[in-house]
Amino acid sequence: MDKRLKIAIIVVGIGINIVGGTLASALKLPLFLDTIGTILAAVLLGPWLGALTGLLSNIFQGVVTNPVTIPFALVNGAVGLIVGFIALKRGFEDYVTPLLVGLILAIVAPLIGSPIAVYVFGGLTGGGVDILYGILLGSSERIFSSAFLARIPTNFVDKTISAYLVMFIVRSLPVQWKMLTERKNSKTTPVE
Repeated sequence: MDKRLKIAIIVVGIGINIVGGTLASALKLPLFLDTIGTILAAVLLGPWLGALTGLLSNIFQGVVTNPVTIPFALVNGAVGLIVGFIALKRGFEDYVTPLLVGLILAIVAPLIGSPIAVYVFGGLTGGGVDILYGILLGSSERIFSSAFLARIPTNFVDKTISAYLVMFIVRSLPVQWKMLTERKNSKTTPVE
């Protein structure tokens, strides 16, 4: 795959993330929808370019629409790394891998994002997850645990839906668009 195509995939991934994140924020959905493009780039291009896609997405979205997203670039970058390495090991065309990704990211994303939400924004980020955070905070009065626990189900649903969506996209792509790097457990060899 040539350099221009890689750049195009990164740009499309960033665009998907910005549109998804902006839509979720505008509608106050209890989802983020800002990692679909990161997951797609990580599956097609590997962990490092997936992480770059995630980082740049949050920076661009922060500059263009919502500055709150900038500190969470670390979460989106971690999503790219994790998904990229999982895709290297397992591929991304079976029905189990997106569920595995959703389960792992349901813990890892809040581990990174909760301290950011608490220490930078006092726990409230203006998204739909704030509703569950408020309920948990009212019952326990513990800011960090409320922020963390509110983000687990939200991230599980959000990342699992995003991963399955990407799985269906990847399954429909021609072989030439599949991941560049060799998969250890895959029966198909990616074509450059």
